[in-house]
This record gives sequence, structure tokens and C-alpha cells, in this order.
Amino acid sequence: MSYDEVNASTGRRILRVVLASAPGVLVGLTLALFFTRQIDSPKNKELSVGFEKQEVELQRLQKGMKLVNEVLDVIEERDENLYRNVLYADKFPEELRRMGAGGSDKYSYLKGLTNDSLFILTSIGLDQLERRLNGQSISFRELLKLVKQKENMITCVPSIQPIRNSDLKRAISGFGWRVDPIYKTRHMHTGMDFTAKKGTEIYVTGDGVVQEVENKAWGYGKSIVVNHGFGYQTRYAHLSAVAVSKGQKISRGHMIGFVGSTGRSTGPHLHYEVIKNGKKVNPIAYYHSDLTPVQYEELLKASKNSSNALD
Repeated sequence: MSYDEVNASTGRRILRVVLASAPGVLVGLTLALFFTRQIDSPKNKELSVGFEKQEVELQRLQKGMKLVNEVLDVIEERDENLYRNVLYADKFPEELRRMGAGGSDKYSYLKGLTNDSLFILTSIGLDQLERRLNGQSISFRELLKLVKQKENMITCVPSIQPIRNSDLKRAISGFGWRVDPIYKTRHMHTGMDFTAKKGTEIYVTGDGVVQEVENKAWGYGKSIVVNHGFGYQTRYAHLSAVAVSKGQKISRGHMIGFVGSTGRSTGPHLHYEVIKNGKKVNPIAYYHSDLTPVQYEELLKASKNSSNALD
């Protein structure tokens, strides 16, 4: 018997080693993959916990935004149905409360992130809330401006009696149909007559500017017209003398002239008119600042009972 020595090439020896070790390697890889899926690394655990916290915080933020929106609902309702009614303001434009802020592509940069749907939903909610808050702030600025105007209006609107109660001598003649003192016929008396001694001081009933100082032989005689702004004017007629000049700024309670009987008059008195938006109105509604309720009732009664005018 004989044999021949066979010399395997280097490549075949490597192949044999690979084939012999392949099952072990495959089993090792399989086990490694299994355990890496089942047992997270510290880094993976940290990331996982971070994502969970992120989700919880986003959900908490959404709940907070929901509460703020509910509070805004109440504020907007009061704005429209209370504040604007009190200040006679127009309805606030709805488009200013819901001002646009871009399209859906605005949030595309958030796509692909972990919890991207929550991020996008939260961002949309925050933008909507910002627009509502901005719109409400515009409305409040407008209302604040109106409040300041109303503060000025309070000092300008006629609200006191032009002659002191202590200076009145007899019953006044009120606004409405009265007997003409000269022709003895019924005519519309467009003001109130306050009877007092000649020379009794007369006071302006609200802040304003002297618009006219007249001196006529008939009609109102010597008279003053004061422009109070906000659509209000007052007239003081049949004066014996004037203590102000045209264009002069005056404040409520400022002495402007003296009782007389000039023009179409049958005796010393002040004819007082309140004009609102060009229309003469009953002055009885404009004495609320200097009369007690009892005094006002007495004045109201006197103005109704007196049937004769003095001019």
C-alpha cells in the first residue's frame, strides 16, 4: 500500500475554517440580536424615559392651553356683551380675533421627530392662542381709549344747575308747551326759565369753550352759547352782562354772566337750553351732580307745574 501526500491550498484551508465556525457565529449573532432587543442599553433607556417625559409635558401643555382658551371665551363674551355695550362701542371684528398665521407647511419641520404629531398639535394650539390673545389686547386698547374719552366726557356733559337754588325767587318754567307771556298763545318752550334778581351770577354747567357771545335787541337778548364737545351745547339767554369772551375755555362751575331781562323777556330770569346733536332737549335730565334726590324731585315738580314762560 502507498499514499500520496495531498497539500491543500491556503484558500481551501480558510474555507474549511469558515465553514466549521459558521454555525457558532450564526448562533452568536442570533443570541446577540435577541438580547439587544430584550435588554436596552443605558443610553436607550435614557432616551426612552426622555421621550415619555416629553409626551407627558406636551399633554400637560395642551391641558393648560385648553384652560386658557376657556378663560378667553369668558373674557371675549364680556368684552362684546358688557364692556362694549356700556361704552357704546361697535362690535369688535371677528377676523381680528382670529388673525391668520400661515398654512399647514409652517409645521413641516416638526415631521419625523419623536412625538411629532403631539409637537404639531401643540404648536397649532399655541399659535391659535397667541392670535386670540393678540386680538383681545387690540380690543382692550380700543376700550381703554374709549374709557379715557368717557372720563373727559363726564366733565364736559352739562350736569349742574346754572343758578344756585338759594338765588331762585319763584317757580321755574320748564321745557315743553307753555303760554307765551306776550301773545298769550301756546308755544314750545325749548329750555327752562330760572327766575332770580337782576345781577345774580350764572355758572356754566360743564367744561367747554365759549362758542358764541350774542347781543340782540330781541329774541335771546344778551346770550352765551358754550360748546361742550361730544355733541353737547348749552345756551344762557337774557343776560344783563357777560363775563366771558368767545373762544375762552371754561370749566364746570365757572361764572360766565349775570341774570337780566334783555331781548324778548318779561322780567329778570335766565333762559337755559341744552342742545344735544343739534336738537334742543329737556334740561331737567342734566342736573344730577349738584342736587340731592329731594331737591331734584322738587325741581322736577316745579318745572311741570309752571305753565307760563317768561320769554
